[in-house]
Amino acid sequence: MIRQRTLQSITRAVGVGMHSGQKVELTLRPAAPDTGIVFHRVDLAVPVAIPVRFDSVSDTRMASTISAGGDPGAPKVQTIEHFMSACCGLGIDNLHVDITADEVPILDGSAASFVFLLQSAGIALQDAPKRYLRVLRTVEVRQGEGQRLMWARLEPFNGFKLSFEIDFDHPAVDATGQRTTFDMGSGRYKRDIARARTFGFSKDVEAMRSRGLTLGGSMDNAIVVGEDRVLNAGGLRYDDEFTKHKILDAIGDLYNAGHPMLASYTAFKSGHALNNLLLRKLLTDPTAWELVSFDNAARAPAGFAELAPAW
Repeated sequence: MIRQRTLQSITRAVGVGMHSGQKVELTLRPAAPDTGIVFHRVDLAVPVAIPVRFDSVSDTRMASTISAGGDPGAPKVQTIEHFMSACCGLGIDNLHVDITADEVPILDGSAASFVFLLQSAGIALQDAPKRYLRVLRTVEVRQGEGQRLMWARLEPFNGFKLSFEIDFDHPAVDATGQRTTFDMGSGRYKRDIARARTFGFSKDVEAMRSRGLTLGGSMDNAIVVGEDRVLNAGGLRYDDEFTKHKILDAIGDLYNAGHPMLASYTAFKSGHALNNLLLRKLLTDPTAWELVSFDNAARAPAGFAELAPAW
């Protein structure tokens, strides 16, 4: 049987929010089988629990934000996608996340620090079957036309594969890989995807900060792109780091479904908003998906039964 996973022990991290610039502490605690991943706003006078679900996503501007009951006016947690991507990459099903502010810390701008944090606590197998969300038929969402066209699609696939294409029409980005495909069954999430950092354009920074955004952003936690080149002294971590970060984000956004997927995801210029629309279209159609488990691990897609190796 492929089992559900949680942590063996409690672990903590401290950082700043990318948009708020506020100091925030995360405390990760093991959770019982079938709990899912639940954020707890422990900084509030009355702590609020916010389970991660596709319909708890209440804002997708710049990041994925969840709130209690999906109500935009309720207590919220912003920028969950990198953390959720790490949880998916390591197969973590159940977790309590205590947080002391309304935004997950950005750390180095990728999922790698969260992967290290989770693995440092140890991964525990639980006495309950892991349930996968298997896509049964193709679901697609599209927005815009011509130069503004963007789309995302989920198709049946015996595993979890993602393919993403970007088009920023910017010399520094155009000089890198424009399309990346990644198979989660390869076991190379940490090596090939987790270290890809979020990115932004220097020309947009002042306007964003005037709107109260990216107040915690710096070259320590993001790729900054100038008029014709990447401004970070160390350059890129991957030749196709921009598309790999888009895949990292998509893995996190899709894990808001509450279960790991058996599907092929393909996207062109998609983002958090379109990814969530895709999830909502899928999950509100009961004929498009089913939950499955594997009593015999040998019948699961290749690479799905193994625990991710330690760093």
